[in-house]
Amino acid sequence: MLESLLNYVVWDPNQAVFSGFERLRWYSLFFAMGFIISQQFMVYFFRKEGQDETLVDKLTIYMVLATIIGARLGHVLFYEPEKYLSNPIDILKVWEGGLASHGAAIAILFALWIYSKRTPGQSYLWVVDRIVIVTALTGALIRFGNLMNSEIGGKDTGTDSGFVFARDAEEILETLKVPFESIEAYKPIDRSDELQGTGIVPVNFELKINKGNFSKEDLSAILERDIKYALTQFKSSKEYLAEPVESPLNFEIIEQPNSYLVTVKTFGRTKYPTQIYEALSYFVIFLILLALWAKYKSRLPEGLLLGLFLISVFGMRFVWEFLKEVQVDFEQSMQFNMGQLLSIPLVLIGIILVGRALKNGIKAEKI
Repeated sequence: MLESLLNYVVWDPNQAVFSGFERLRWYSLFFAMGFIISQQFMVYFFRKEGQDETLVDKLTIYMVLATIIGARLGHVLFYEPEKYLSNPIDILKVWEGGLASHGAAIAILFALWIYSKRTPGQSYLWVVDRIVIVTALTGALIRFGNLMNSEIGGKDTGTDSGFVFARDAEEILETLKVPFESIEAYKPIDRSDELQGTGIVPVNFELKINKGNFSKEDLSAILERDIKYALTQFKSSKEYLAEPVESPLNFEIIEQPNSYLVTVKTFGRTKYPTQIYEALSYFVIFLILLALWAKYKSRLPEGLLLGLFLISVFGMRFVWEFLKEVQVDFEQSMQFNMGQLLSIPLVLIGIILVGRALKNGIKAEKI
């Protein structure tokens, strides 16, 4: 049983990079890092192939705007058109979430077409072939940002291995009218005998509550009512936790000089950490594309790297979607979800581009 206990992770990172500085979030940091690192790679590509390095700044502006605008509009149009078109001002509220990588991909390809038209000496496919290398890296970083946000996670594994995403439950608890000093979810080593191999695994919440005017009896009554409700009745609680509604809340209260230390014993659902699967896939794709460029550079037939990128990235996206929870309710009744349906035409375009490029073949090395 102890071996099984070690196979799952209770995941509840603080979304803020630094405690007390809530505005800097991990997702924003990884998102920004993707563009900063990508820009340096593009400078290197331009320098090695005799292109004007100063054009990278111009190219970066096109990329940033296309990514943000395209990803936002992609989510609006593909996933929740009725919600946003009935209240268009909400489209601008990017900070509330809702970005789609397929929309970003389409917008980037369009933005780079405009860039190439305004930049003599650089063909469209030449530019895109270099951009997709760093786009794969940026995609990997963004997925790690999603992991830190505990979002875009996977379905139940049905086994005692996987991630229990506890952050949503913690945020719900923080809204209750109790003077919490801290809330932390963790994996209890002493509850290994409660593992059944079903994917319903022990999870403890440790609550530190300021004493104030609370007696231990009053606090116990409040916890029995409000904590149980928070952990069982909210949609996100039902998705990530598995405490039976009919059971009494299992908790212990330890009185300390100025606070109460409460341990709530409940259960969580193990999920596939699909954010990690996608991030590692995209990073491997980045390394492969970079290796091809490093070996052949300008000798590569135009469109080859773009084609390989579309096939591999959206091919893997199609595969991982089988393990992911749907993003919007209407996908529940679909055999293939929206992410998969949008991936198919991009993979087909990639196959055409690779076939065309291979027909042209590797260019002869200049002596």
